[in-house]
Amino acid sequence: MPPLRWFGAGDVRAAMPPIEERLRLAELTMTALARPGAAQLPPKIAIHPRPAASFVHAMPAHLRADAGTGEPATGDLVGMKWVAGYATNSEVGLPAINAVVILNDAATGVPTAILDGGPITAERTAAVSGVAIRHFGPRPEPGLEVALIGAGVQGHSHLPILANLLPGLRLRLFDRTRERAAALAAVARATDGIAEARLADSARAAVEGARVVVSAASFGPKAEAQSMTNDWLHPVATVVPIDYATYCNASVAREAALFLVDQREQYLYNRETGNFDGYPDPHATIGEAILAGTTRPAGRVVLTHLGVGLADLVFADAIVRGAIAAGRGTTLER
Repeated sequence: MPPLRWFGAGDVRAAMPPIEERLRLAELTMTALARPGAAQLPPKIAIHPRPAASFVHAMPAHLRADAGTGEPATGDLVGMKWVAGYATNSEVGLPAINAVVILNDAATGVPTAILDGGPITAERTAAVSGVAIRHFGPRPEPGLEVALIGAGVQGHSHLPILANLLPGLRLRLFDRTRERAAALAAVARATDGIAEARLADSARAAVEGARVVVSAASFGPKAEAQSMTNDWLHPVATVVPIDYATYCNASVAREAALFLVDQREQYLYNRETGNFDGYPDPHATIGEAILAGTTRPAGRVVLTHLGVGLADLVFADAIVRGAIAAGRGTTLER
């Protein structure tokens, strides 16, 4: 039997690949999803326990090493992300999102690794945003205006990605809690590649005039849902909503020159269940557009990604290899 290892949050963070490698892993994931037969990834399997608005998702995935992706070097990947979201956790001082990622030996199904999924979720999500912006966002130029809605975990994980891709950017931040926005602005000012970070008094004030808009808000009041309409946005804005339709209005996607999603089936399933009311069919997936050599058209671009379990597995595989090489992780008894 192969050993079963546990990698806590500290192990995962210590073995997290550098930014360019994270971007490469994210692009591998997106393009693997677009290659016939390369990956298996069903829509998230969900339950909704008490309290209200809580969810638990099972996200199994499989990546074939012989399907033209060139990865992973260790062979097929098989595993699952198990993630729970409880908005009420803030009332008792606990994180709202908790997750583990499980890797199985692809030949036998024997579990080989369990990882704290929190840092993986944060970094793989930001890396997918980065891949989408690199291929379908504006050309980097000093002083480019960027808006970031949401100063939570995803706000923090997106800062170094944005700074790497758009050096010299000027950032405008909004969060429903101004103290959180101020704390993130302080981090942004200390981040190489970010020339300026300012607080905005409203989401609209942050977004107006921005060439890149990342919406990473926690799910909020129904009254705010889909409040970001086209009249908020720069005519050639690149909009990256990672918070489903929390802010981005369906009309923005409907009228976009290019509307891409990370995985079509998952997006359509979520639309059927009411998470994307009024949204159109996507023009393509991010991976399909990359493989097709699609260039950024004139006008607005919307790049929506809901999070796919395959990205967690690809990142987890790289992290496990790095952590073992560094002597990190705890071997568990079977």
